[in-house]
Amino acid sequence: MVSSLFIVGGARSGKSRFAVERVPTRQRIVFVATAEARDEDMAKRIARHRAARPSHWATVEEPLDLVPRLEKLEGTCDGIIVDCLTLWVANRLLRGDRDDSILDEADALGRLIDHRRSSFTVVSNEVGEGVHPETATGLRFRDLLGSVNQRVAAACDTVVLMVAGVPVTVKAPSATLSANDDTTLQAP
Repeated sequence: MVSSLFIVGGARSGKSRFAVERVPTRQRIVFVATAEARDEDMAKRIARHRAARPSHWATVEEPLDLVPRLEKLEGTCDGIIVDCLTLWVANRLLRGDRDDSILDEADALGRLIDHRRSSFTVVSNEVGEGVHPETATGLRFRDLLGSVNQRVAAACDTVVLMVAGVPVTVKAPSATLSANDDTTLQAP
């Protein structure tokens, strides 16, 4: 069965590691990286992430036109890992894209996940729980990424929040609660 997983969490919470570790290493996996090595720190992060992946996985770098690239890859492999939507949104903003254009592409990603032939794992940052951004650009980024995350999470079967390296399942295929239910979820 092809599945879809959305992994969200803070910086250095273990999102990428979890994404890589949960995929059977013998499968034909395409890792779609949205990062660009714009500075030495990012180049080191990219190298570290590459070293953590099985060498037989294909890596595709796509910092901007994510959905068209995924449409071409979809069905050609067992699974696709997208890491990460945070950098994809930032790259699109830096290019000067309008919010509605980015949200339209997030909706297209959701539709692709809904009709998938390959398993999807999508990684993103949760940026809404931190310090309130001081600049208009920071507010725009936080709000836009929050909207993108909501759209992709809605399309995925499972949503996992990474907290200090620990995966916490937020949404699972068997969960049937809706926003209108009077039931509240409580920890055991």
